[in-house]
Amino acid sequence: MKTPETRCGFVALVGRPNVGKSTLTNALVGEKVSIVTPKPQTTRHRILGVRNEGDCQILIVDTPGMRSGRQTLMGQTMNRNAETSIADADFALFVVDAAGLNKADEHVLERIKRYRVPVIAVVNKVDLKKAKQALLPLLAALGEKHDFEAIVPLSARTGDNLPALLSVLSERLPAGPWLYPKDQSSDRDLAFRIGELIREKLMMALSEEVPYGLTVEIERLQESDAGLEAHATIWVGKDSQKPIVIGKQGQILKKVGSAARVELKRSLGKPVHLNLWVKVKKNWADHERSLSALGYEVGK
Repeated sequence: MKTPETRCGFVALVGRPNVGKSTLTNALVGEKVSIVTPKPQTTRHRILGVRNEGDCQILIVDTPGMRSGRQTLMGQTMNRNAETSIADADFALFVVDAAGLNKADEHVLERIKRYRVPVIAVVNKVDLKKAKQALLPLLAALGEKHDFEAIVPLSARTGDNLPALLSVLSERLPAGPWLYPKDQSSDRDLAFRIGELIREKLMMALSEEVPYGLTVEIERLQESDAGLEAHATIWVGKDSQKPIVIGKQGQILKKVGSAARVELKRSLGKPVHLNLWVKVKKNWADHERSLSALGYEVGK
């Protein structure tokens, strides 16, 4: 009996900030591998999620939202990581919002075209449209922008039409062996996932520019019969940001720690104790050595 041919390939999700790439990544994988907030530029790293669909292994690469204009070194690094993901991919998913196209979307599409990879357009957030007919002008406009392999309208939040995208991807992936074990859902380790989850809760708890001036570093993880203990440092770029992150009488830090512990216990199936400290590393987002020390892929 002939062994079924397996397929495997990399699919880079690319788009401007806040079009729902991370929500779509999690929906495609079937579990949370990338943090999600309503705020743009939540994703700072390339994050790979794994979806096994029949004989296909789809390697989904969530990328930072691409932006134009002057950027900090961290912003430049995020843009470069997104472009590297396109160059290395078998397919690019150009993700746009069902609300319509704008100049930022066109900027991203022009960057994608440089790499001559096959592109599938994904129109996300269709659940926000009362009538599906309202999407027709946007679908027509997309068709005029590029010769897409396919244009798929869907809602990553509700899962509406997600199977259609999985089918489109499965049919087009190249033949080849699977690169990850069947039970592996991401290429990121536990320390990274805990740090990102803490940062997600911080972004939800803080306002304005403060969430963009911080990052989280896991200093130490300890496993025991009682559960998991994590020691995390929250780095901010200015002295004035430290008391804001801590909050009056430590209320912000307590709120963030509690929310992170609840979600970690649910996902890991064990109690989690978090030790959180807030420290200042001035202008860390604009210094190569600081970015490299904090796990950012500078210069890659």
